[in-house]
Amino acid sequence: MSAPVAPPAAAEAPLGPDVAAIRLEHAGLGVRLQVAVRGVLVVFVAATVLFVPPAHDRATCAAVTVVYTVAALGVAVWARDGGVAVARWAWLALFVDLAVLTWLTLLTGIATPQSWTADVLMTGFLLVPVLASATLRPKVCAAVVVPAVLVYLVSGIATQSANAEPWASLLLRTLVMAGVGAACVALSWIQRSRVTTIGRLVRARTDLLAELTDLERRERRALSEQLHDGALQYVLAARQDLDEARDTGAPEAFDRLEQALLESSRLLRSTVAELHPAVLERAGLPAAVRDLVASAAARGGFAAKLDLDGWPVDRRTPVDGLLYRTARELLGNVVKHAGATHVAVALTLLDGHARLTVTDDGVGVATTDVTHRLGEGHIGLASHALRAEAAGGALTLAPAPETGTVATVELPVPGLDRQGAYIGAGAGT
Repeated sequence: MSAPVAPPAAAEAPLGPDVAAIRLEHAGLGVRLQVAVRGVLVVFVAATVLFVPPAHDRATCAAVTVVYTVAALGVAVWARDGGVAVARWAWLALFVDLAVLTWLTLLTGIATPQSWTADVLMTGFLLVPVLASATLRPKVCAAVVVPAVLVYLVSGIATQSANAEPWASLLLRTLVMAGVGAACVALSWIQRSRVTTIGRLVRARTDLLAELTDLERRERRALSEQLHDGALQYVLAARQDLDEARDTGAPEAFDRLEQALLESSRLLRSTVAELHPAVLERAGLPAAVRDLVASAAARGGFAAKLDLDGWPVDRRTPVDGLLYRTARELLGNVVKHAGATHVAVALTLLDGHARLTVTDDGVGVATTDVTHRLGEGHIGLASHALRAEAAGGALTLAPAPETGTVATVELPVPGLDRQGAYIGAGAGT
């Protein structure tokens, strides 16, 4: 079964400073929203106690309101400058909001059920889930919403006889309260999911920037290795053959000299083609992939089988460059890590999609190994997976039938119909 190669952000890794800063920023925005909504709730509670006072326990209700107002102001001052401590502990104030509203509602509803104070205060419970939804903690939001709904129901039952409210009305009001609470819990979860997604994107961007920074060094090292292990060895051999030919004049020395020079020139052309694949522009993707496979087979010492029948020779697509770079990365991995003896490469263009398949009979690689390498910062293959994903396609790895790995890149080709021709264009476009 094939498995998609995870982009760099999907690998489990500690939060970087950029991601942590984004989470802290969004948590701070949630705290500021809580402070604003709490201010509305404080004004509502104070106005209710002042203008719709209970028949009994007025002093107690007033004292609770004053203490609540002072506590809300204290939380607002403490949260003004933000910071890690505020983002981590500001949610505790939600239980203070719930406790004050519960105390006042039950006190006025049970002690003086004939007054309207409890009925008005019950309306304030609708603000409690809104306060809780501003957090990035869905469990905390649910821990506030559930008791808020229960207290709302109990308060309605306590004042039901005095208000002569039918049970159907009470249950319907409670249902609305529960619906608002459930929506707020879902909203909190959505907010957290969005922040997590943003964090993953930032981590992917950071990883790709790090790869770009390291790209020139890796390219220079790869070029140095190819020149040293390939053309340079033949040039040195040619020099020795030249000395022998000068001293002895033997025809065999001249033959070896010619062979060494031909091989070194071939390797140099191959290296230059990989650095700037002019053949991709002149002859198209199939010819460029053919050169890649031949070069990789020479470096890796494996037998290569190339299937280009599924790709029209004269067809150019917007994804040719991406397929070429991905093929170069996959074949480079086979040369360096697979230890393969046979490699098969297939290129097809069908049903509006371009597909590249590289199959080797080497040691193979498990998806867990890929994820582990990503966590250690080896993101060459993962960066190509991210580019394929950005183009609307995917890069997948799967075990070969017997041994080795099957790597598949599939990309949609814009403007291509199911028969492989461009919509509104001629066959040679």
